[in-house]
Amino acid sequence: MQVNAEEVIQQTAAILTRLFDITATKDWTNCIARADVVVDGQILLPQVPITYLLFLEKQLVDLHTFIKKLPVLDAAETWSFDASANCWATEPVQTVKTKKIPRNHVKAEATEKHPAQVEVYYEDVTVGYWRTVKFSGALPAKRVSDLLERLERLQHAVKFAREEANNSEAQEQKLGEKVFRFLFS
Repeated sequence: MQVNAEEVIQQTAAILTRLFDITATKDWTNCIARADVVVDGQILLPQVPITYLLFLEKQLVDLHTFIKKLPVLDAAETWSFDASANCWATEPVQTVKTKKIPRNHVKAEATEKHPAQVEVYYEDVTVGYWRTVKFSGALPAKRVSDLLERLERLQHAVKFAREEANNSEAQEQKLGEKVFRFLFS
């Protein structure tokens, strides 16, 4: 006989009992582990469960990425908010549109023996004037940096709350033995 199945069952049950107990202890403790999320000395979220704090921490990382990718107004332009268009606009810039018109310049008049020497040159003639206003739905850089700063303060508060909730006293559970006694007896 190489293997005694009953011994293998007993050994497996003994090893897995500890795993079941540790997992149960962690889950039971997570049910009661709570902490306040405090930002700037004010409770923003009271008595938040640890599982939600973990979720919130991950979501805030994703929001940080989102805010970092928001479009920012071009710093080379001067922008002001245009309420009628509900977006940002630059001051009007007037430009001139020109057209090149060919002209002739006679260098030498024609004689009986030689044709006239004529040079063609192009003259810029104004066709019209245009006023250009640029519109943008992007955000000012200051707004984006303010959003990032607020988000980072919240991330710090959530991390602190998670660490505080993790300091909750564990509620030790002994469930593994009951499970394996039921299964293998």
